[in-house]
Amino acid sequence: MVPTSENCALTLAAVVTVLTSVLLQGAQAGVVVDFNHAERCKDSLYMGTPPRGYLSNSFKKICQRYEDKPHYVTLYDPQKHIPIYSAYTFKKSDGEKKVDFPWMFEPQLASEKSSSNMEPFPQSSSMHMNFEDSQAVLEDYADVVQYERGQLNPDEHQADPLDKASTYTLTNVVPQIREFNMGPWAEHQDIIRKRLNNYCRGKAFVVTGVTTSGHTIRRNNLDRVAVPEYMWSAYCCTEFDQNAPYFVRYKFPVFAAYGLNDRVNNHMVEVPLKNLEKFLKGRMDVDKNFQIFYNDCVPDN
Repeated sequence: MVPTSENCALTLAAVVTVLTSVLLQGAQAGVVVDFNHAERCKDSLYMGTPPRGYLSNSFKKICQRYEDKPHYVTLYDPQKHIPIYSAYTFKKSDGEKKVDFPWMFEPQLASEKSSSNMEPFPQSSSMHMNFEDSQAVLEDYADVVQYERGQLNPDEHQADPLDKASTYTLTNVVPQIREFNMGPWAEHQDIIRKRLNNYCRGKAFVVTGVTTSGHTIRRNNLDRVAVPEYMWSAYCCTEFDQNAPYFVRYKFPVFAAYGLNDRVNNHMVEVPLKNLEKFLKGRMDVDKNFQIFYNDCVPDN
């Protein structure tokens, strides 16, 4: 049969339809190949660029979606069942912590065909046995009184109720020693909240992550959730108050901190970004080009 122009047009239309549906599915986020699209959480990253230099191929990139909207980025370790980092935009906030949100999980870590939105854990624990291989579940944190659930993207750094709710996924949580979580870590998050509230004039990008050393939460004789050795965090705000007092101004546009996740010697140490990167290179599986912010948060102009 000789193809007519009408047949060709129909075939072309069918191809376009298929391609469009494939592209739309790819933009639905959840677990993604990259963050190179607004629908895949690109706007959570300074210059749309995630930290570079991680050597592991097993980490999963999560565009954290809640109520069909992208909120922030997480690099997740499905073997250790913790986030390696979360990257988010800071929102001016009063620091109030909401405690009435349900804890959620990431369906696409267990199955690519699942919802691209984070979802609340079901009431029946038997419903999510198949998710346990890919991520932490509520039972992992049930009987460990020495640990608190530490959010890498903290509720207190968000203002909108949906942004706040989206921080309550276990893929954004690591086990923190209670004394560290409620002491130095909480104090540091509040210091950064006030600093960015008062002196950042544009958008502030934050990346918060962990290093691990082998300690884990065990359940039913299985290693379940890795316990971070160090917590670290860095922010990037290129538009800031040039008239700020010097003791604040030298910590812009970019500054960082790290602290030991332990009961003692756990104070947070504030350092320049390069110092943090040097510190982390000796404690993480990264290459020599490890970089937290594109161009070290130096604007191109």
